Amino acid sequence: MSFRTLIQDMRDEIGSFRLRSSRSHRASAVHEGPDPLGEFDALKQSCWANLPPELLRDVLVRIEESEASWPPRKDVVACAGVCRSWREIMKEIVKLPEISGKLTFPISLKQPGPREFPLQCFIRRNRNTHTYHLYLGLTQALTDDGKFLLAARKARRPTCTDYLISLNKDDMSKGSCTYVGKLRSNFLGTKFTVYDAHPPYAGAVLSKSRSMRMVGPNQVSPRVPAGNYPVAHIAYELNVLGSRGPRRMHCVMDSIPASSIEPGGTAPVQTDFPLGGLNIDSMHPLPFFRSKSARFDPPASTTTPLAVQKDSKKLILKNKSPRWHEQLQCWCLNFRGRVTVASVKNFQLVAAPEEGGTVNQEQDGKVVLQFGKVGKDLFTMDYRYPISAFQAFAICLSSFDTKIACE
Repeated sequence: MSFRTLIQDMRDEIGSFRLRSSRSHRASAVHEGPDPLGEFDALKQSCWANLPPELLRDVLVRIEESEASWPPRKDVVACAGVCRSWREIMKEIVKLPEISGKLTFPISLKQPGPREFPLQCFIRRNRNTHTYHLYLGLTQALTDDGKFLLAARKARRPTCTDYLISLNKDDMSKGSCTYVGKLRSNFLGTKFTVYDAHPPYAGAVLSKSRSMRMVGPNQVSPRVPAGNYPVAHIAYELNVLGSRGPRRMHCVMDSIPASSIEPGGTAPVQTDFPLGGLNIDSMHPLPFFRSKSARFDPPASTTTPLAVQKDSKKLILKNKSPRWHEQLQCWCLNFRGRVTVASVKNFQLVAAPEEGGTVNQEQDGKVVLQFGKVGKDLFTMDYRYPISAFQAFAICLSSFDTKIACE
């Protein structure tokens, strides 16, 4: 049997695993893994149960390399959901988004984007349900269906507005096991705080106003604290008379050091979703993704050892200054074809110089995040290192909120 035939047979087997799983799971493969018990039993009865580790790794490497984009990349996700040994191999093979430029597993949405180029995404807004869906663009066209990544639901409070962010577009409640964080505004909609449901770095401190997340009576714990880890603060300058041009944003990234944009600089990386006190070795093999069936207490740390010290300087992002176009009589920015409709919501964020210092020449003018309108309820979102898809999505959500005092 040739190596190519071996890989094809393996893909056919994985396809049958995924087909059985899709009948019992309606969510996207990037957010949920196949049924662990059913697939593990199927695997034990297949020819792959006794495959030599060296050969297995070689086959999985080739699958990862060949399935570089969605939807074919679902084969990589399916491989990671088969059993523990396959999952560990895939976790070693699949590189971080900052290196590979690929979003593979749910945790990739909490990891910094590529260093060399931006990831092109888009957001669809539903005015009737007050929901927002983030998709990964699959082509250069602005009209492709995309790959679903995150969803948010707007919830008005007496003194603020919350945007609850989830991995599941059908369940965006804070009590859901797919809840990953939120964006909260003040009463005027001029200041926002981004909260991560999981520790963004080692030693992260919970917000004092953390809430309690309820779970079902048949789950691991009848009451589990919902983590509120502040990761960013967003402020819009007051501009009541509109005399100072378009909106001006100021983003303080609490979880990212300013040194991350320097040559050789690094940003904290979340490596897995919390599984808390669960003893994986004593249970059946789990997928590489979180299951809908349980919610666990957060572990001490699920991130790289890097921490943002109290005395270290935090990364600050600000608007890239637009220029006034005399003929068009409007403020203009070069979105390189990614934005086609003029809107007060459009923006580009770049790293701000430290007090008393300047931005590195290499980083000067490099857009970290850009957001703009291309249709009535369609917006593009392009982000890159050192922020993650989750952080970028939350920042863009702040632009949707009404800001009477800023326009």
